[in-house]
Amino acid sequence: MKKSFKIKSLVIAVFAFLGIGWLGLNTISDTFAEGTGTSIFVSPMTQKIILTPGDTYTGAIVVSNGNSATADLEYTAKVSSYNTKSGMNGKGDYGAVDVENATERNIMKDWITLSKDSGTIKPNNNESITFTIKVPKDAPAGAQYASILVSENDKADSSKSASSTSAGITNKFQLASVIYANIAGETVEKGAITENNIPTILTTNKLEATSMVRNDGNIYTDAKYTLQVWPMFSNEELCTNEENAENNIILPNTERYHVQSCELPAVGIFKAKQIVTIFGEESILEKTVLVCPIWLMVIFILIIVGIVITIVILIKKHKKGVDTD
Repeated sequence: MKKSFKIKSLVIAVFAFLGIGWLGLNTISDTFAEGTGTSIFVSPMTQKIILTPGDTYTGAIVVSNGNSATADLEYTAKVSSYNTKSGMNGKGDYGAVDVENATERNIMKDWITLSKDSGTIKPNNNESITFTIKVPKDAPAGAQYASILVSENDKADSSKSASSTSAGITNKFQLASVIYANIAGETVEKGAITENNIPTILTTNKLEATSMVRNDGNIYTDAKYTLQVWPMFSNEELCTNEENAENNIILPNTERYHVQSCELPAVGIFKAKQIVTIFGEESILEKTVLVCPIWLMVIFILIIVGIVITIVILIKKHKKGVDTD
């Protein structure tokens, strides 16, 4: 039994590691390349900009060889497309990204040039890469996105044969800085909140409020989420993000599922309120939430069953006594 548990734990850990590695394309992460002594870090994670047809925009990203590094970082950089794979598919993994396939929302990648496409960075140092976007005069209005991919390179092992090392370098790690742009012009702001849900009964003390928003417009926007929870007979908040609401980027022609959570006491009755906003449309949901563990439910059920059985027995005894008289 213990051996089986260890194997399952190992499998879960491996898949978790692989998932985090893929998510690195859409998050800022400090990645240490084991065995190379380098630590690659790219920032900012995202940039949101407004562009006008015919204009030129200049921005920058920073590539760092972090504090844990002990060797020089050799990297390459390139401009690529950026997509979310989920699209209009309900509760799928919105975070899954595609930096290879182009769409009508990725033509901006052809407008971007980089100040450099490779370099070497000493440990605990960084380097800036400037990017320039030359927007065509006939650029279509609406959202455009692109990514700047930064790859760490590892020198080929000199102990291998010439044929096996002829490529010179091999990519080890890849991170991305994503550029979200809205092009001025005839833009459409249209969306909907298709789900706003708070459970009524919980068997654990973790409350999860869920929602789904949809962007039917032609520009990207931020959806805003707040969650507040109080005890039933008190105004002292157990959870709140009212002053620091969660935000998610919602791309055109996509929908996004979102979960907000709150740790509650093991047993009790609470009030919960979730507010979801997109394109100025607001959905407010307030619910009374009962937290009742399964063991407590079983006790309640047994008590109720016991009461019912007792009443039935008393009724039968009373009826029997009446019949005897």
